[in-house]
Amino acid sequence: MRAPGSSANLGPGFDVLGLALDIYSVAATEGDGEPADPHHPGVVAFTEAGGEGPLWVRTEIPMGRGLGYSASVRVAGAAVAFVQLGLDDDEAAEAALGTAAALEGHSDNAAASALGGAVIAAGDTVARIDLALAASVVVWVPDLTTAGTDSSRRVLPEFIQLDDVVTNLGNLALLVTALTTGDPRALAQATRDLVHQPGRLDALPDSAGAIEAFFELGAWGAWLSGSGPSVAAFVDPALAGVVAAQLPPSGHAKVLAVDLDGAVVLRR
Repeated sequence: MRAPGSSANLGPGFDVLGLALDIYSVAATEGDGEPADPHHPGVVAFTEAGGEGPLWVRTEIPMGRGLGYSASVRVAGAAVAFVQLGLDDDEAAEAALGTAAALEGHSDNAAASALGGAVIAAGDTVARIDLALAASVVVWVPDLTTAGTDSSRRVLPEFIQLDDVVTNLGNLALLVTALTTGDPRALAQATRDLVHQPGRLDALPDSAGAIEAFFELGAWGAWLSGSGPSVAAFVDPALAGVVAAQLPPSGHAKVLAVDLDGAVVLRR
C-alpha cells in the first residue's frame, strides 16, 4: 500500500486543511531486509486495524519536518491491514483514514494521505475540495531543524483577538475559493495566518525567512507546512525550478505536485 505525504493548514486552515503531495510511504506484509519495529507508527496502525504478521515500511518523507510522515505511514499500515481483512481498495483507504486520524489526534494530514488532493476536515466530516488550481508545490526543508507537533503547539496563543479570527476566517474562505476556481491572484492574502503561524515562526526564524523569500521570488502563496519547520508554496509551474534554486541555503528545496490518488494498492 502506498500513501502520500502532505502539507497541512495551508496558512489559515489550522487543523482543517490538508494537501496531498507526491512523496510517498509504502507498507507491505513482505519485503527486503528486516520488518519494521513493533513501535513504528505504521506498524502500530497496522496492528490497531487488525493486521497480523510482520510489516515492512519504507518512506521518502522526512520525519519531523511537517510533511505528514506519521499520517502517511499510519494510513499505509492501516490500509494494508484492512486489505488483509478483505476490504476492497477504496474501502481500505477510507477505513485507514479513521484509524490514522484517531492515532494522530486530528484528521487533516491523514485525510490528505488517504483520499489525495486537497481536503477539508471538519469534526468527523472529511471532504475533498474540487481542486482546479494548476500549481507546483515547492517545499523548502531546513537541513538541521526539526519540529514536533506537540512541542510546536505549546507556543500557540492561549487567547486570540476577535479581529484576527475574523481575518483568518475570511482568508480561509478566500483560499478555498481560489483552489476551486483555479485563480492564483488571491493566494498571497489567502495563505496569510494570524492564529498559529506567528508564534511558531518566532521560534523558527529560518522558516520565517523562507516564507519571505518565496514571496520575493514570485510565489503565489506560502505557508508553514503543518507545524513546520518546512515551508511550502504554490508556484507557477513554469517558475518552480527557478524559485527552488534561489531559496535560503540553510535548507533544500523539493518541487512537488499534488497527489490526486491518495492511498492505493501497488500490485505486482
